[in-house]
Amino acid sequence: MSDCDTIGIGLAGFGTVGSGVWKTLERNAGLITDRTRDAVKFEIRRIAVRDLGKARDATAPTRLFTTRWQDVVEDPAVDVVVELIGGTDVAFDLVAAALAARKPVVTGNKALLAERGVELFALSRQHDAPIQFEAAVAGGIPIIKAVQESLVGNRIESITGIINGTSNYILMRMTEAGLDYPAALKEAKDLGYAEADETLDVNGWDAAHKAILLGTLAYGFPIDPSRVYVRGIEFVRPLDIRVA
Repeated sequence: MSDCDTIGIGLAGFGTVGSGVWKTLERNAGLITDRTRDAVKFEIRRIAVRDLGKARDATAPTRLFTTRWQDVVEDPAVDVVVELIGGTDVAFDLVAAALAARKPVVTGNKALLAERGVELFALSRQHDAPIQFEAAVAGGIPIIKAVQESLVGNRIESITGIINGTSNYILMRMTEAGLDYPAALKEAKDLGYAEADETLDVNGWDAAHKAILLGTLAYGFPIDPSRVYVRGIEFVRPLDIRVA
């Protein structure tokens, strides 16, 4: 194990996703070192949160926690910064600071990359610090790596697919079970398919941000979100479903 490189990770955010990252690295530590032939292991060394007293899904040592994201970026023991706080303001400052410090960034923040990606990718190039964002769009496929690498020699004529599971489930239930929108939304929430605040899912912007990212990667130029027509499903009625 003396030849194994340990990569120090700093987490900004320790909610459902952050706790999941902690538990996954804890559970699969041996698997990772085995698959990399004992070349790499990961260690979470700093965690930034808003509320130190909040109950969480995973337990990490108290000494790792801070309420300042700057502590994560500035910690010399942190090699990679993982942004999990969401939004486009504080998250932008965090990611920009990490890139300026020449630290690679991992994020699933589709809104941040769709709306301010031009600035962040410029910083990434300037400081030779990569941004990895597979989780931002259909991470289970995965599609980002496929477009960036596997399909680099292909001309992509169009991208078509379902990229928002919440809206898809609601429309499916309205179609198959004849539910109206409020009933289908409630069912989606009860089953855990919809967030407590479903706004971005049903107003179209979650799918729009994903489409903007995919389009930018596939066609090689930035897409201005303000020029994208977005319409949600909040006002779809059973009658619309029947005549569609």
